[in-house]
Amino acid sequence: MATAGGRVFLLGHAAVLFGPPAGALEAPGAGRSSALAARGPARALCLCSGMAAPGARPQPVLAPASPRARGGPDGARRLALVLRPTSAGPSGASTGLAPASHSGRRARGFVRPAPSPQRRRWALARGAWPWPGSPPQPEQPPPPQSVSQSPAMAEGGEREELLSPPPISPAKRLCSWPSPQAHHPRGTPGAAGGGAGGGGGSCLAPGARPHLQPESLLDCAAKTVAEKWAYERVEERFERIPEPVQRRIVYWSFPRNEREICMYSSFQYRGGPGAGAAAGAAGASPVEEGPPPPPGAAAPAGSAPGAAGAGASPGLGAGTGAASGAGGGSGSGSGEGLPFRRGIRLLDSGSVENVLQVGFHLSGTVTEAATASEPAVTYKVAISFDRCKITSVSCGCGNKDIFYCAHVVALSLYRIRKPEQVKLRLPISETLFQMNRDQLQKFIQYLITAHHTEVLPTAQKLADEILSSNSEINQVNGAPDPTAGASIDDENCWHLDEEQVKEQVKLFLSQGGYYGSGKQLNSMFAKVREMLRMRDSNGARMLTLITEQFMADPRLTLWRQQGTSMTDKCRQLWDELGALWVCIILNPHCKLEEKSCWLQQLQKWSDLDICPLEDGNYGHELPSITNALSQSASHSPDSLSRPRRTVFTRAIEGRELHWQDSHLQRIISSDIYTAPACQRENERLLFNSHGQPLWLEHVPTACARVDALRSHGYPKEALRLTVAIINTLRLQQQRQLEIYKHQKKELLQRGTTTITNLEGWVGHPLDPIGCLFLTLTEACRLNDDSYMEMSDVNESRVPVYQHVPVASGCPSSNESYLSLALEVALMGMGQQRVMPEGLYAQDKVCRNEEQLLSQLQELQLDEELVQTLRKQCILLLEGGPFSGLGEVIHRESVPMHTFAKYLFSALLPHDPDLSYKLALRAMRLPVLENSSSASDPAHPHHRVSVVPSRYPRWLTLGHLESQQCELASTMLTAAKGDTLRLRTILEAIQKHIHSSSLIFKLAQDAFKIATPTDSSADSTLLNVALELGLQVMRMTLSTLNWRRREMVRWLVTCATEVGVRALVSILQSWYTLFTPTEATSIVAATAVSHTTILRLSLDYPQREELASCARTLALQCAMKDPQSCALSALTLCEKDHIAFEAAYQIAIDAAAGGMTHSQLFTIARYMELRGYPLRAFKLASLAMSHLNLAYNQDTHPAINDVLWACALSHSLGKNELAALIPLVVKSVHCATVLSDILRRCTVTAPGLAGIPGRRSSGKLMSTDKAPLRQLLDATINAYINTTHSRLTHISPRHYGEFIEFLSKARETFLLPQDGHLQFAQFIDNLKQIYKGKKKLMLLVRERFG
Repeated sequence: MATAGGRVFLLGHAAVLFGPPAGALEAPGAGRSSALAARGPARALCLCSGMAAPGARPQPVLAPASPRARGGPDGARRLALVLRPTSAGPSGASTGLAPASHSGRRARGFVRPAPSPQRRRWALARGAWPWPGSPPQPEQPPPPQSVSQSPAMAEGGEREELLSPPPISPAKRLCSWPSPQAHHPRGTPGAAGGGAGGGGGSCLAPGARPHLQPESLLDCAAKTVAEKWAYERVEERFERIPEPVQRRIVYWSFPRNEREICMYSSFQYRGGPGAGAAAGAAGASPVEEGPPPPPGAAAPAGSAPGAAGAGASPGLGAGTGAASGAGGGSGSGSGEGLPFRRGIRLLDSGSVENVLQVGFHLSGTVTEAATASEPAVTYKVAISFDRCKITSVSCGCGNKDIFYCAHVVALSLYRIRKPEQVKLRLPISETLFQMNRDQLQKFIQYLITAHHTEVLPTAQKLADEILSSNSEINQVNGAPDPTAGASIDDENCWHLDEEQVKEQVKLFLSQGGYYGSGKQLNSMFAKVREMLRMRDSNGARMLTLITEQFMADPRLTLWRQQGTSMTDKCRQLWDELGALWVCIILNPHCKLEEKSCWLQQLQKWSDLDICPLEDGNYGHELPSITNALSQSASHSPDSLSRPRRTVFTRAIEGRELHWQDSHLQRIISSDIYTAPACQRENERLLFNSHGQPLWLEHVPTACARVDALRSHGYPKEALRLTVAIINTLRLQQQRQLEIYKHQKKELLQRGTTTITNLEGWVGHPLDPIGCLFLTLTEACRLNDDSYMEMSDVNESRVPVYQHVPVASGCPSSNESYLSLALEVALMGMGQQRVMPEGLYAQDKVCRNEEQLLSQLQELQLDEELVQTLRKQCILLLEGGPFSGLGEVIHRESVPMHTFAKYLFSALLPHDPDLSYKLALRAMRLPVLENSSSASDPAHPHHRVSVVPSRYPRWLTLGHLESQQCELASTMLTAAKGDTLRLRTILEAIQKHIHSSSLIFKLAQDAFKIATPTDSSADSTLLNVALELGLQVMRMTLSTLNWRRREMVRWLVTCATEVGVRALVSILQSWYTLFTPTEATSIVAATAVSHTTILRLSLDYPQREELASCARTLALQCAMKDPQSCALSALTLCEKDHIAFEAAYQIAIDAAAGGMTHSQLFTIARYMELRGYPLRAFKLASLAMSHLNLAYNQDTHPAINDVLWACALSHSLGKNELAALIPLVVKSVHCATVLSDILRRCTVTAPGLAGIPGRRSSGKLMSTDKAPLRQLLDATINAYINTTHSRLTHISPRHYGEFIEFLSKARETFLLPQDGHLQFAQFIDNLKQIYKGKKKLMLLVRERFG
């Protein structure tokens, strides 16, 4: 008998269908079944119930596997086990199996109600309706028999696969073997019983040798059906299903992979796509790295990581082995609080009990052990599942989280690891069907009795409705069964608590980046990527929920209204959100209706005013995701401006991208795809000269494809496309080099170039270089000892890489993926690109570059990588305007300082000349350099900062200058002791660094390195430090700098370390380095100090030379700035009489000019201190002539100087005092000060006897005679004037002070003989003039009469 182009043979009571080649079976809509054929043991198995024809003899005929089944490219034959009813033979013929159940089918025209949230399916009657009054159900015709046209198969493969799944590793192609404890000749022990048995899925006990007997056909078929078909479809398709077959389908419907349980019970575990488990116990099979199977996919027991069949997983056996497998090899205690780890501990401690599986429903109890503060608690756990996915969970602990609780984890792992200990029953509707009326009545009554307090009201309500003929319950056929699995129309996906996802995201956003909320949101993004990698539909679902909460963030409206930008942490979260949506839209297996729905939602979000923009401002935008890379050089940024671009714009633009291109399909599907021998004209551009394929697409867009492949679990395909992109970049680099060679002479003469790359790859929203680098390095990373690494592991482990040869169709290619990773990173970071607009975009460029460099530093450079590094550095140096390290670059190109620092450090041990050449080239900062001055050899040390006035501004200029300084410091450190290299580096620093503070920092660093504490100083580096210090002095001489004094002191210290000649040099050329004040007060004073002489161990001639230079400097400074330097000049010249006299004369000459009274008083006091009282008196007299003290300035700082001058003149004699008093009367108008001077002058002059030629009579000086009479009159007049001034604006609260002031005035009035009369007249005048101030005048009368 033949069907669908194949042949059906009877095997026992089963029919074996050998289908035609794969190409004949891959009808539209059957792509998923095709994938299944390639993913399984080269055969797809489909199970249906049926009986053999009478008299037929079982004659199995097995056709040999086609080349495709053996891994060849020519296709494969599909093997399907079909159990279907045949027209020959009675329905009751013996099958050799257990009695078959009647498949439930719907009546014609029956409208099935919508599935309930609990995903309960309606179980219809088996055969005739057993209850009275029920109408007979018409029998539907049998479904079509062709496998390729089967509706179920079409449903299972409803999306067209654009990528063929990667080949299964040898370990996965091996069928599992049964457990030796439950071995059965047919491989289905206990299939007719109620237990799970060991059929086909159990793993070996530690140390046991495997039986190489494959799984039975029943188990193979049941596993496939359980994974791909809803059980309702099986019931609709086939009228009779044997009970053993039902049990095996139900048995295999539970998830088999512990990785999936871990994914839904913890944050992301680190591990590449398809990262397998290492052998956790004896007998574990190695797993080839590759993309993981879809969630719930059949994985042979004992081969796939954590994918246990009926027995315990060899990689996650029990006890410590399981814990280490889940923990990802972390240290003890790391990740112990995660639900998955806690669930493992509960399982290992025997806390899971009363486990029962009824159909597609698993239940049990989990007991939390008692603690010191809490008693033991038992929780009831219930799990519903369908097609190897958990569809709903329920636990008595009331867990409120997006992840499964530890109790659900414990019960799930119990079912995976110990299936033979789980009681297995068919769906409850099957059990009820086998009961008669009395048994059903007894069942219901016992159920109500056992739980009457909970179910009695519901039972009575249902009974009333059933007894009512018009009730809704009697209008539909059948009844719901929560254990019968999901309906055909139900979405087949893992349980995800949407409300909890929303609440968690809303909570984290409300925290505004505090309390680790940003880290939590990044973990949720990582969980989305993990789901995408596992090809779990919940990835897009969870991302949609997260995005909805992001768009509902009230801060968006606030930021827009206030015109402020969001924080950097928030911007990074939005960037990751946009990148994830690009991966979703570029999913190669995305259904068209799903993609259309997502695009509509993205467009809706993007159209909102509050949607964040891609670059954070409204400036010029980057080219779109589908634009070509090359742009006309004549285009200005203004001509490329377009409407606003939001964070979702690039994902929306992904609607134009597809995967149907035949060249793209060949690239990602084969490692040996090369140029055909006879190429057509349009094919020549698709391959390079070696015949390797190229992918000519906008580079960030092509890299977005790579990221999409990686994110959706296709690492090999991503790797192939990455190699094609790198070959394209190489070809582009070669062509750019050829173009530059033709234009080199013209560009060098012009000295400038146009912008060659409007869109940089580093800092790009799609992160193209980072994507390519990660794709390549993941292929070279050594596997860890465990297959899961939780995100909260305390230990940070540096990844270890190995060289993996590039799979290529070119035999001459001997490259490795690791060398390609290094090459593409160097090409991307060495690209000449214009600085983007806005603070965030510029900061992102710096951050992305540092991230790439940190990843590069993880690579251990061997000979092969060094050769790649050297080759690429040479190309970058010769790359012209297309390279950031070329000879000619645009003025606003992004600097290469950070990148060059890495290249310099990496190349230095292997090629010092190239490393220095590259680092010196990278020292440029064109945006600050004046092109005319830089190109003019007459101005080699251009130091004027030319800050660009264009928009946008360089908002990260300070950071870029600091990186330039770091590069220079690295070169200085490496060149220690090499005079020639240090001189070259010094010239580059003086030419390209424009910040005095940074040059000063370089000088300090060089000085510190040159003067180690444990060895002698390095003179070459000391000279460089001194030169840099001198450069700083020149740059800051005419500008304000708050660190100027620190810089001057440091320079003197550095010159002292260099030697006496350096000190002499800076003293002689002080006018180009220091201000006169700095030169005299700091430089010269330090140079001639005793400490410096001892430090340098100077002899007498050297000391005299230094002192002479210091005196010359002092006189020069005094002549240039006498106000500030006269005193310092006198101090420096005091040991040389001629120089001292010259300095004194300079001070006297300057006194008539701009010197203030305080400066003159200071010099006068110094002269008195040095023993020159007459010169001091002369300077004090000059100072008095510059002073003016008003009547109310009784606290003026010059009062002490006035009193000192009067005391000095008094001590010198009557003539000097008589000469000074007129100056005092003229300059001082404050009555209290004058009275104090008068009182001091009446006593004997202090120190008069100590002055040569002076004698004292010992009598008090009379105030009625000269020279004090003039001072007395001036004092009385000052009191009178001050009194009238104070009375003009006096207030009552100052009356007391005024009376005390008059008391002091009376003391002065009483000094002359007729003073009491003058004072009385003065008081009378006050009474007459200010009689209106009655209260004050009353106080005056009471005090003075």
